[in-house]
Amino acid sequence: MRWRRWILYALLLIVAGLWWTRPVALPDDALAGLTGDAEAGAVIYAASGCGSCHRAPEATDGPLAGGRAFPSPFGTFYAPNISPHPTAGVGGWTDVEIASAVMRGVSPGGAHYYPAFPYDSYQQAEAGDIAHLIAYLRTLPESDAANRPHDVGFPFNIRASLGGWKLLFARPGWVLTEAPTPEIERGRYLVEALGHCGACHTSRNALGGPQTAQWLGGAPDPSGEGRVPNITPGGLDWSAGEIAEYLKSGFTPEFDTAGGEMVDVVENTAQLTDADRAAIAAYLKAVPAVAP
Repeated sequence: MRWRRWILYALLLIVAGLWWTRPVALPDDALAGLTGDAEAGAVIYAASGCGSCHRAPEATDGPLAGGRAFPSPFGTFYAPNISPHPTAGVGGWTDVEIASAVMRGVSPGGAHYYPAFPYDSYQQAEAGDIAHLIAYLRTLPESDAANRPHDVGFPFNIRASLGGWKLLFARPGWVLTEAPTPEIERGRYLVEALGHCGACHTSRNALGGPQTAQWLGGAPDPSGEGRVPNITPGGLDWSAGEIAEYLKSGFTPEFDTAGGEMVDVVENTAQLTDADRAAIAAYLKAVPAVAP
């Protein structure tokens, strides 16, 4: 019967789609020839904000024990334990397995990770920097804290569908396609790749994909309270020097101090060099202005 034929076609299309969007880990030789340096990795760790997300509020069992909640329109996600513990954390993972999680959003078991983990930004990172980061992570304290399951309902709990999300929204490439100076190019790398600033400061569509036409133009706070500010020249009129100082000390030109999530961000950016903070500032002055 004709309807059976259409059902068969639909099933074939579903199977083909699942194959096309299947999790694809990094190749086994992705880090070949790279030697991670823990001291350099400490800088990458700060720039990437790993401790800010994987340390639960008032945590006492190490900076990477996980448990911090991230509310969203799709449910609440909980940061996992990424300490070097051999079973509760990632201590038993190979370097390539960790790099695949960070850069591809793929677990050692071959499953998609939710994009609450900003692998769509980290995919732009240099493999050498990820090797440094992994070397540093392995020096941090272990925690045996168990991971808390995400509170995500149907249909968002179907991880196979995340391959479609990646296909639509996690394509490699810079948002600021042209970086006219080496300083802005460095700032782009720190903001778009390691710092994943767009994850908070850019609004998202109904599917949770970043609206890059409004890049860094502000977004509703996922908690439902207030708004993450516009940090393009259309919403932030600070000079480059004032932005760099804020990233170092947390003090605004109006003699106010950083609050909310930015307290953690400034704690991280304060560990960068003056040149890197200046590069971030130069990048923020170079992005297209988004109207308030």
